Amino acid sequence: MAASELYTKFARVWIPDPEEVWKSAELLKDYKPGDKVLLLHLEEGKDLEYCLDPKTKELPHLRNPDILVGENDLTALSYLHEPAVLHNLRVRFIDSKLIYTYCGIVLVAINPYEQLPIYGEDIINAYSGQNMGDMDPHIFAVAEEAYKQMARDERNQSIIVSGESGAGKTVSAKYAMRYFATVSGSASEANVEEKVLASNPIMESIGNAKTTRNDNSSRFGKYIEIGFDKRYRIIGANMRTYLLEKSRVVFQAEEERNYHIFYQLCASAKLPEFKMLRLGNANNFHYTKQGGSPVIEGVDDTKEMAHTRQACTLLGISESYQMGIFRILAGILHLGNVAFTSRDSDSCTIPPKHEPLSIFSDLMGVDYEEMCHWLCHRKLATATETYIKPISKLQATNARDALAKHIYAKLFSWIVDHVNQALHSAVKQHSFIGVLDIYGFETFEINSFEQFCINYANEKLQQQFNMHVFKLEQEEYMKEQIPWTLIDFYDNQPCINLIESKLGILDLLDEECKMPKGTDDTWAQKLYNTHLNKCALFEKPRLSNKAFIIQHFADKVEYQCEGFLEKNKDTVFEEQIKVLKSSKFKMLPELFQDDEKAISPTSATSSGRTALTRTPAKPTKGRPGQTAKEHKKTVGHQFRNSLHLLMETLNATTPHYVRCIKPNDFKFPFTFDEKRAVQQLRACGVLETIRISAAGFPSRWTYQEFFSRYRVLMKQKDVLSDRKQTCKNVLEKLILDKDKYQFGKTKIFFRAGQVAYLEKLRADKLRAACIRIQKTIRGWLLRKKYLRMRKAAITVQRHVRGYQARCYAKFLRRTKAATIIQKYWRMYIICRRYKIRRSATIVLQSYLRGYLARNRYRKMLREHKAVIIQKWVRGWLARRHYRRSTQAIIYLQCCFRRMMAKRELKKLKIEARSVERYKKLHIGMENKIMQLQRKVDEQNKDYKCLMEKLTNLEGIYTSETEKLRSDLERLQLSEEEAKIATGRVLSLQEEIAKLRKDLEQTQSEKKSIEERADRYKQETEQLVSSLKEENTLLKQEKETLNHLIVEQAKEMTETMEKKLVEETKQLELDLNDERLRYQNLLNEFSRLEERYDDLKEEMTLMVNVPKPGHKRTDSTHSSNESEYTFSSEIAETEDLPLRTEEPSEKKVPLDMSLFLKLQKRVTELEQEKQVMQDELDRKEEQVLRSKAKEEERPQIRGAELEYESLKRQELESENKKLKNELNELRKALSEKSAPEVTAPGAPAYRVLMEQLTSVSEELDVRKEEVLILRSQLVSQKEAIQPKNTMTDSTILLEDVQKMKDKGEIAQAYIGLKETNRLPAMDCHELNEDGELWLVYEGLKQANRLLESQLQSQKRSHENEAEALRGEIQSLKEENNRQQQLLAQNLQLPPEARIEASLQHEITRLTNENLDLMEQLEKQDKTVRKLKKQLKVFAKKIGELEVGQMENISPGQIIDEPIRPVNIPRKEKDFQGMLEYKKEDEQKLVKNLILELKPRGVAVNLIPGLPAYILFMCVRHADYLNDDQKVRSLLTSTINSIKKVLKKRGDDFETVSFWLSNTCRFLHCLKQYSGEEGFMKHNTSRQNEHCLTNFDLAEYRQVLSDLAIQIYQQLVRVLENILQPMIVSGMLEHETIQGVSGVKPTGLRKRTSSIADEGTYTLDSILRQLNSFHSVLCQHGMDPELIKQVVKQMFYIVGAVTLNNLLLRKDMCSWSKGMQIRYNVSQLEEWLRDKNLMNSGAKETLEPLIQAAQLLQVKKKTDDDAEAICSMCSALTTAQIVKVLNLYTPVNEFEERVSVSFIRTIQMRLRDRKDSPQLLMDAKHIFPVTFPFNPSSLALETIQIPASLGLGFISRV
Repeated sequence: MAASELYTKFARVWIPDPEEVWKSAELLKDYKPGDKVLLLHLEEGKDLEYCLDPKTKELPHLRNPDILVGENDLTALSYLHEPAVLHNLRVRFIDSKLIYTYCGIVLVAINPYEQLPIYGEDIINAYSGQNMGDMDPHIFAVAEEAYKQMARDERNQSIIVSGESGAGKTVSAKYAMRYFATVSGSASEANVEEKVLASNPIMESIGNAKTTRNDNSSRFGKYIEIGFDKRYRIIGANMRTYLLEKSRVVFQAEEERNYHIFYQLCASAKLPEFKMLRLGNANNFHYTKQGGSPVIEGVDDTKEMAHTRQACTLLGISESYQMGIFRILAGILHLGNVAFTSRDSDSCTIPPKHEPLSIFSDLMGVDYEEMCHWLCHRKLATATETYIKPISKLQATNARDALAKHIYAKLFSWIVDHVNQALHSAVKQHSFIGVLDIYGFETFEINSFEQFCINYANEKLQQQFNMHVFKLEQEEYMKEQIPWTLIDFYDNQPCINLIESKLGILDLLDEECKMPKGTDDTWAQKLYNTHLNKCALFEKPRLSNKAFIIQHFADKVEYQCEGFLEKNKDTVFEEQIKVLKSSKFKMLPELFQDDEKAISPTSATSSGRTALTRTPAKPTKGRPGQTAKEHKKTVGHQFRNSLHLLMETLNATTPHYVRCIKPNDFKFPFTFDEKRAVQQLRACGVLETIRISAAGFPSRWTYQEFFSRYRVLMKQKDVLSDRKQTCKNVLEKLILDKDKYQFGKTKIFFRAGQVAYLEKLRADKLRAACIRIQKTIRGWLLRKKYLRMRKAAITVQRHVRGYQARCYAKFLRRTKAATIIQKYWRMYIICRRYKIRRSATIVLQSYLRGYLARNRYRKMLREHKAVIIQKWVRGWLARRHYRRSTQAIIYLQCCFRRMMAKRELKKLKIEARSVERYKKLHIGMENKIMQLQRKVDEQNKDYKCLMEKLTNLEGIYTSETEKLRSDLERLQLSEEEAKIATGRVLSLQEEIAKLRKDLEQTQSEKKSIEERADRYKQETEQLVSSLKEENTLLKQEKETLNHLIVEQAKEMTETMEKKLVEETKQLELDLNDERLRYQNLLNEFSRLEERYDDLKEEMTLMVNVPKPGHKRTDSTHSSNESEYTFSSEIAETEDLPLRTEEPSEKKVPLDMSLFLKLQKRVTELEQEKQVMQDELDRKEEQVLRSKAKEEERPQIRGAELEYESLKRQELESENKKLKNELNELRKALSEKSAPEVTAPGAPAYRVLMEQLTSVSEELDVRKEEVLILRSQLVSQKEAIQPKNTMTDSTILLEDVQKMKDKGEIAQAYIGLKETNRLPAMDCHELNEDGELWLVYEGLKQANRLLESQLQSQKRSHENEAEALRGEIQSLKEENNRQQQLLAQNLQLPPEARIEASLQHEITRLTNENLDLMEQLEKQDKTVRKLKKQLKVFAKKIGELEVGQMENISPGQIIDEPIRPVNIPRKEKDFQGMLEYKKEDEQKLVKNLILELKPRGVAVNLIPGLPAYILFMCVRHADYLNDDQKVRSLLTSTINSIKKVLKKRGDDFETVSFWLSNTCRFLHCLKQYSGEEGFMKHNTSRQNEHCLTNFDLAEYRQVLSDLAIQIYQQLVRVLENILQPMIVSGMLEHETIQGVSGVKPTGLRKRTSSIADEGTYTLDSILRQLNSFHSVLCQHGMDPELIKQVVKQMFYIVGAVTLNNLLLRKDMCSWSKGMQIRYNVSQLEEWLRDKNLMNSGAKETLEPLIQAAQLLQVKKKTDDDAEAICSMCSALTTAQIVKVLNLYTPVNEFEERVSVSFIRTIQMRLRDRKDSPQLLMDAKHIFPVTFPFNPSSLALETIQIPASLGLGFISRV
């Protein structure tokens, strides 16, 4: 298709603009050939007539479709030209915030002037191993490509970073080096990568400075070669520098600074070590104050100085050398302050004792007078003589500045050399990657020698760049077999010849420098004469004779000739250098040693930069006199040589280009100045790359991608099985001009603009299809709408007609109702009128009858009252008459009786005087006395009975008396109150009397008061009404306040609950963090362990160097050696507990009371263990001593041996009985776990206490009997002859066998002793052999034993009595307390009394329960202790039997009669133990661990079989109480597992198998540890198999750490397997075919999304997940652990997918979001099939799900922003913004996300507190836990298969 045919109506074009460089416009009508004017419509709404050039008639550039704008690679654009490139860069930089863009082989980097989170280690890991086109453009992608090509092609690489000052060259180079250091690592322990990175702060401090364009501008060029070994790990580096700007040392422009190191020194002047430098503020020195800007905002020079010194230390520059460097730098500053005074026009002097010069001389160690002299004089040498000449002040100042620059250049060179020495490696370098950080093309208002050299270097680099681009294009065409046509590209070789050829500019400059009277003017004239009008690239300015113009590849540059010669000659006075060389400061002469060498690495310019070359590795041997000749080389000559060396290096490597662009001159973040950008794009060669690409076939598609993208343009009949032929047929129909495309072997090549034409056809086809779909859908919608309206009309009609009918029926009902209402209303009116009249009549009658009745009643009442008055008057008169008569009669009676009494008194007095009267009286009295005596006795008896009853009743009545007393007190109180009340009554009566008096007075005042009261009443009523109103208002306010309080309380409770939930979540996170930190430490420990092993192997290989020749080694030798010896001591409870204590405390929240009890229990157990160990050692020593004594003595009697063996058999039977009883007790206790069982008085508790007491008593008795037997046997050994004992023993045995009671046996033994004694007459004969003494000693021992037993019983009795006293005292205290509580409760109300009693009862029961728990623990402890003692005694007795049987001679055995012995018969009952010999341990480990194949075990045998076998072996060693065997076996097991995992650590089945077995082994150690927390899950039979002698808690922790390490290794294996599948299967592969189309790609090919045979799909991932899950299940891994593994796998899948999505712009589209959601649904379906939905794996995919939803939701309005913010809770703000920035439409029907919408999202999310990190940590491993999972498998049922080769172990 012709290009002119594309200029149709609505086509968009670019037109030049003086402000914006290029402006977009739209055609208003079609262009026809011959038109001279185009009608355009600008974007700002104006119309324009664009005139075409009449000569060239070139049409304006066409604009690319919007779908192609914002591409990662500029070569992917259909129209390749300057406006398209500029617009694409602007859209990416401003709208998408993307600073990197590919342009073919060039990476364009735009400085954002802002810190971006895209350089972290997570980004490095994301780019590591990826193809360059698969990810978004990045400096890390270029570095990865260089690293990969170095490893793949075995060819050195170079990264060329160029650009203007402030464009970000240094930062880009720094990030590239950081990438190499992070990805490759170092090959030694010297941390070379850290040294390489540490060189940056040093070089920045001495080579960077602040300029008007950049705060950290590099004022020199550098080329760093990073060396790698054969394994491509960093081993060293080397740095070459170019053209240091020395003039900055002595002069800075406005708003600029000197080199950073000077300001860092001044800022650190107050440090103690810097006081000798005598520095101060930077404004005090001439060399640092000229720019007027000594401070950079945001930079702390003091901290930077610390970083510089730290970097120097890391690079091996000692403190003395550092101080030497600082002395020289301080001397330069003081030298700048040296002032000169003019004597005359030709001479000058320095003031005497000039302080700056004296300080300079002291620091430099030179003579003050000599330095002062040569600063003001110079030496001139002629052919015949030498003389000294004074110089002027200006010349002296220039000489001073030249000396300062020379010293700084030498120091710079010295530092670079030392940095290179520090980075140099002794290992041979295999390859290198060079990073060139060099200045870009420069043009200023005044350009001098520096700009000339810089632009010369850029010409050379541009030539190399053009040749490389041309070469790549040619290789691509030849590879695809495209007909090659020569591409015309700009060749800048003429410009280079103009500069460096013979009689070129540099040659003429060197020649003029050799002339004695050469000047800049004469040199300019030579240039004009040589090149003007002869070379098209050389021009002369019109108005100047001291300048020239060169046409560079980027632009024309005018150079001023002034200063060229001086800068090129590098003039420094030799006498001043000699003074410095004679310095006492040792470091200073070192700087000038290079002047004496053949080739100086540094050559300084007077006011320019330093050209530095790399010192050759081998010194060149030259002729004598070569030194002086070479020393005279000019700066230009040296720079040309170093540039040629650089070009040779670059040509020998594969170059990679990074072009840094400065977007604006004001350092504004993300601000794009089109003019400045275009200048730099033209200067850096990006547009030249575009032009070369556009000249050929810039757009390239694979056949499959073309078919997938443009399938819509094909008909069904056009689609063939051969994709290549299909594409050819379609293109021949679509594009008629065959020159517009070419068919290669694998790709289709298009000319510029053809892809846009195809996209237009595709868009038109899709638009037509959309119109058809819209037409059909709209017709269908309208038909549906019509049917819906028709149905609605019918429904409305039906309802209206029904409504009308209902209204008519309602009218009829109302008419009938009205008639009825009228009827009843009229009847009601008449009835009411009748009732009114009738009621009125009745009222009149009632009033009249009442009046008559009241008159009659008043008359009857008056008559009745008159009768009553008469009655009372008459009665009063009668009573008065009766009282008077009665009083008179009584008075008469009294008088008469008084008279009669007086008469009787006289008679009695007369009788009393007679004797007879007394006698009569006495007779009667005696009888009465006797009767009274009898009565007294009877009363005494009754009194005693009553006293007894009284004493009995006293106790009964005490409580009643107390109650009565309380009642009495209460009554007394009431009485007092009554008295007070009576007093009050009297006073009240008096007051009443007074009031009555006052009443009369008040009545008169009553009327006035009533009037006042009425007024007051009205007022009070008003006041009450107002108060009521206020009260209602207050009530309302109260209700509102109460409501607010309730709401606040609810809010507070909700906030408290939220805070509680957040705190719990935070605690869980902290726990997981601590667990993760601990597991990371374990991971680091294992890594260091493996590294130590590797180093150990390397050391052994280095020490044991094999001799020449072939030597075979045993294949099992390496596997049997322990690569890492696990400490067999495990630090014996010192190191390991300290290491494992902290994680264990953080895993489970402990109850402190339980923790303290356990801690106390542990200390008690340790003390008991130590005591038992001491006792065991003591008894073993006693046994050994007794054996030694027995060997010395003669053999004992046979009867006593038989008797002792009989006793031992009895003791063994008793021990077995005790064991059985203890087992029954344990079963009973384990079966009944209710709290009633352990309570005192419970059956199990009583049985336990009784049997424990009986066991202890019997054990004491047995001990005593054993001791008695031993003492008696020892005493009786030599007492009786063997023959007698033989005869006696036979008799005794017969009797003993009949005896069962121990008392009978003891008596029989005593009788035996007595019968064996000799008669008294033979005592002398007996005593001859010392028998009596032996018997006496035996009796003494027995007496001592009995005495000790008596003392122990006495002590126990006293202890029991003391305990009983304590119990009595406690009971008394408890009783008193109960009484107090009862008294307190009686005073409380009934409800509170019940509550208090319940609370008291609960506390009492709780205390009793705790006491009983402690008693139960103590009893369990005693049971275990007794059990262990029984085992120890049984073992000792068995050893004694064996030892004593060995002492019996064979003759005795033969002579002894055969006696029947009760031997208990053992049943074949396996105990779940495996026995092996100590020497078979290595064989066991080898067959069971080292040489075991997991697949065979997993398929054929029970899961976890190796773990069970190992634990059964540990059980047997524990049963034997062999601690060495246990320790050795566990250590060998752990080391062997580590060895297997190190050898086959990449095999998933092996790692999974040993993770499962390690966990099972750990669970077995817990399950059979004997701890109650684990025993409750066991059966009674399993509890019998618990470990008895050893506590392996420390080894459990070691195994737990090992399991964590294995789990982390398993995760790494999973990650390595899944990593290649994830991106291809989850992102690139189109699971739903046809949803997304492939967009055009540029030179950097991304991975195709079309599934080939070698690519991974989602089915590949699912198959791999199935494989993982089946292997884990086959190996019997715990279900909880499987869930954690699956969660980790899904996290890896989600994190890697999301990270790639965030780094790939081509993947952020609507259709890709649909693909991702479908893929995630398939993963969720897999989880459902495996019943793993509750594993937490789905939650790990939540960020990926939300990112996919974000790609699909609407992104326009504020409501959409709100929905996005609420939806994307699992994504960080940076991730959300990144996805929105990267969102790219695949079709024209989609729209980009606007910048305003992204800003709205950012504003809404600004308060969200989340991580600023962009990518997820794909290497993150969740902290793993191993929940206890007991096994139901019985150990005694496990069979060992013969296939394992473990025939040397046997079941026990």
